[in-house]
Amino acid sequence: MDAATPSIRARIERTCGGIVDARWFNPFIVGVIALNAVVIGLETYPAVNDRYDDGLTLANEIFLGIFIVEILLRFGAFATHPADFFKSGWHIFDIVVIGAVFIPGVSSNAQLLRLVRLLRVVRVVSVLPDLRVIISGLARSVLPIASLFLLIIFVLYVFGIIGWMLYGALLPEQWGDIGTAMITLFQVLTLEGWNTVAADAVNATSNWSWLFFIVFVLLAVFIFFNMLIGIMVNSLEEARARHRGQQDAEDRLSLGPAEQETERKIEAMRKALDDLEDDLRSNRR
Repeated sequence: MDAATPSIRARIERTCGGIVDARWFNPFIVGVIALNAVVIGLETYPAVNDRYDDGLTLANEIFLGIFIVEILLRFGAFATHPADFFKSGWHIFDIVVIGAVFIPGVSSNAQLLRLVRLLRVVRVVSVLPDLRVIISGLARSVLPIASLFLLIIFVLYVFGIIGWMLYGALLPEQWGDIGTAMITLFQVLTLEGWNTVAADAVNATSNWSWLFFIVFVLLAVFIFFNMLIGIMVNSLEEARARHRGQQDAEDRLSLGPAEQETERKIEAMRKALDDLEDDLRSNRR
């Protein structure tokens, strides 16, 4: 029995893995999630909900059954090494979202049940690899964006003090104190009616006031926004590279011993070729 167990697990892994890796599997699950989202949307219409309540409830139960089978298939694809299934945060997220409906008290609470059903729609992020990369990139950009946010607050504070000194006595409704001045500058930062704010300052003082706003707009709007875009692009590239590395590692794990040995030999040959190219470049110099 013990000797047969690895063989059974291997067969389960091949069968489940073949289904999960099939081209139709992810599009099918995305389609089910989309239909689930449509049903949740229909439940917001009282007339539709009152007339088709039983049908909508049945549809939700069918969706739940499909998602449970999906999780079991994904877990079965790791039958020979089940611990690796839980190394992915997305797998844990899926289990929590799908299993939340079985928590005592959720089914009897209409609002909690709707929230749990809504979370199933969010699962589209875990199913589509490109969306996972985007979410990972956003998560990696949190700390750099937080640092940039602190820098923007510092610039708003400095320019707020300057604005209070220049216009505080003449335009107290916009520059009367540091808090009001920072709110005014934040309006300028969003480029929403900033020309009106600048025109009021110019009319109250002199034409040189435009210099204050031009410097602030160039610094806070264009430079900081470009920095924000750069942070996002860099984080997405890092997330994409990490996802590609994880995908390569998973592909290597799915190979048999002979195929893994062939992969190691190919990598060794590539490294040897790179070393030869480096030696050739050194000799030419």
